[in-house]
Amino acid sequence: MKKSFLLFFSLLIVVPFLGQKATISGKVSDASSGETCISASIYDEISKNGTVSNNYGYYALRVPLGKIRLICSYVGCSPIILDIDVTKDTVIDFGIDLSINLEEVVVTDRSPQQRVQSTQMSQIEMKVADIKSAPVLLGETDIIKTLQLMPGVQSGTEGSAGFFVRGGAPDQNLILLDGVPVYNVNHLFGFFSVFNADAIKNVTLIKGGFPARYGGRLSSVVDIRMKEGNMKEFHGEGAIGLLASNITIEGPIKKDKTSFILSGRRTYYDLLTLPFQMALNNSQLGENERAYAGAFFYDLNAKVNHIISDKDRLYFSVYLGKDKFYLKEKYSNSSDGYVSKSKDNAGITWGNITTAARWNHQFSNRLFSNLTTTFSDYTFDIFMNSEYYYKSETEEEDEKSDLDYYSRIRDLGINYDFDFPLNERNYIRFGVNNTLHTFSPGVGVYSQDYNENEWDFDTTVGKKNILGNEFYAYIEDEINISKSFKANIGGHLSIFSVKGKTYISPEPRFSLRYLASDNLSFKGSYVWMSQYINLLTNTTIGLPTDLWIPSTATLLPQKAWQAALGISYNLNNKYEFTLEGYYKKMNHLVEYGEGFGFFSMGFNELEELTTQGSGKSYGAEFMVQKGIGNFRGWISYTLAWSNRQFNEISYGREFPFTYDRRHNLAIVVNYDITKRINLGATWVYYTGNAFTLPDELGLSPYWAEQAISGLQTDNYYDQGVQTNGNFETRNNYRMPNYHRLDFGINFKKQLRRAERTWSLGVYNAYNRRNAFMVYQGETWNESKQEYETVLKQITLFPFIPYFRYSLKF
Repeated sequence: MKKSFLLFFSLLIVVPFLGQKATISGKVSDASSGETCISASIYDEISKNGTVSNNYGYYALRVPLGKIRLICSYVGCSPIILDIDVTKDTVIDFGIDLSINLEEVVVTDRSPQQRVQSTQMSQIEMKVADIKSAPVLLGETDIIKTLQLMPGVQSGTEGSAGFFVRGGAPDQNLILLDGVPVYNVNHLFGFFSVFNADAIKNVTLIKGGFPARYGGRLSSVVDIRMKEGNMKEFHGEGAIGLLASNITIEGPIKKDKTSFILSGRRTYYDLLTLPFQMALNNSQLGENERAYAGAFFYDLNAKVNHIISDKDRLYFSVYLGKDKFYLKEKYSNSSDGYVSKSKDNAGITWGNITTAARWNHQFSNRLFSNLTTTFSDYTFDIFMNSEYYYKSETEEEDEKSDLDYYSRIRDLGINYDFDFPLNERNYIRFGVNNTLHTFSPGVGVYSQDYNENEWDFDTTVGKKNILGNEFYAYIEDEINISKSFKANIGGHLSIFSVKGKTYISPEPRFSLRYLASDNLSFKGSYVWMSQYINLLTNTTIGLPTDLWIPSTATLLPQKAWQAALGISYNLNNKYEFTLEGYYKKMNHLVEYGEGFGFFSMGFNELEELTTQGSGKSYGAEFMVQKGIGNFRGWISYTLAWSNRQFNEISYGREFPFTYDRRHNLAIVVNYDITKRINLGATWVYYTGNAFTLPDELGLSPYWAEQAISGLQTDNYYDQGVQTNGNFETRNNYRMPNYHRLDFGINFKKQLRRAERTWSLGVYNAYNRRNAFMVYQGETWNESKQEYETVLKQITLFPFIPYFRYSLKF
């Protein structure tokens, strides 16, 4: 009896400790700079539990008490292995030596096996080193143009930084810079993006299966994180190219406590063309007349990072960018008895300002928080002013006029996000966000002064500020159901209020992964999305005249649901294969109504300008990538359909979306000949854009595919089109198919205190005459002795060589 009692008492003491867990938490950072590492892997080899570091390097992992083997790895670097005996919650910070590379990885920071085992699908993470190595237009490193090489992502017109994801429009892409929305990503009318790669640490693209923490757009999320600045020592880098130069400086303000990074870039296109314009003025214009035109952009990134304590950290980041296109004319003449002078100045300016102030706080080993306040301002301004003065012996005139038309969207937001690993099976994220939008869709101001107030005119037309408040709350749970099954289940609730109208949108999010083996998984996702802000555009080029407007009582929010299935396979931890199929249905899409455009905004209500309709897109995406070794790269292919339908457009018929491209193929190769010489090549091919021919052209009434196939020839330039009727639908013809080869080579050399790189390359290596735009023209038919209506194309980018000199110190 006594022995039984002792055994029972012993069980009472021991059983509660069986299966007890502890939390291992901390941060992962670069040992040489203090820069936090995103998506580093932390894994217990004994319990098979693992996690990855978040956007701020924080991780938390639940493990059983006792001995564990903890492995921290970051792709391309030697892993850190710790054998420890866990008796309680423990904080372990990892410092990874990023200078010791096993083998350079090309496409992502996360290993192929991590991506196979993750529930997240339709996601691509990119390293800035890969972006810099890709040959691009004029040698200017461009994040957005590299994203265009991924499956499911399509470029806009040639050379532009616009992109379209799975049949969506540009306004359906949520582009975040340190968590702040950026509303216009284009420099120089879309030929360059606003993101300076030297200031960027990480780029993540999500095309589907959106986690609940993201919302507000229908088609994609591009989450761009800036560098934090070196905590240990000062470093810098700079580059000089054909059109622009940039410089970046980073270092400690107080070693291991406070750091900064400052990066600036400016183009000098206006300065390069000025001597040619002066020569043209002297040869073509009279001595009394001068005319100048130019365009330039600049941008500035700055960030300060301060460690308050082991549990608290502050960040403050700023982005400022501006473009200007201008035209100036001046005339002056005086002779016997009279004086005549005139001055005209016109142009467009546009730019973004974003700021973020962030506080990271760790309440406990299992509760991490991030409080952020944000500000975003996008403005464009079209201006024109004129001065005229005339004086003779009998009369005198003095006239001045000014026209200013601008549009703006300004956001002020706050969000609070939490990470909470509840146990080894549940990793919970939750948070709230509130953003106050201020819309100024289009305001025109005109003033005129004649003979010093003899007759004045001053008026303002357009829309007053429209306020809209957007709130959302979310919760998501990463659930380890079993070794084979893992799910991410969440909900996103958004509330939008504008002009007395309130919309409430519950949005379920669901992702599931089945792990067939350590290297093969099957995935599926289903999501609902809502969007309350809309971009009105009537051009295929990313011009700043696009207008942002809110949903209203009669302009309904855009809605979409998307379902996707996929397979992910990892071969020998070197090759990764992904295959995904998707279907997306969109409702309440917004476009200009027939007969309305940009300058209609000042004189019409939003509801009068716009029409709403639906869209659908579906397709399959394939990608194979090799991320290790001297020979690296990827192949991506997309087979897709995307259509639109509006009651007031094309007589209510369904028509192809402008960027409905049936085939889209990209091949990207990087090869290290030696440690000092690297080759890069990119080949792209895609179906031509759909476009609409004017009614007066009198073309055959072919519907969609029939008409499209009729014009897809390489000899399209100046091709004649017979006229024998009218068509009744939009986007019933296509441009010819597009293809292009880019090639580049980098020569690196280690100097005494710096590393210099010469980059040489060529854009459009075999000089393919791709159509930038198509227009209607006439040509003389000698045999018929009459003029015929033909279509002609403009080719904007022939064979273009480039060079770039960069220095890293």
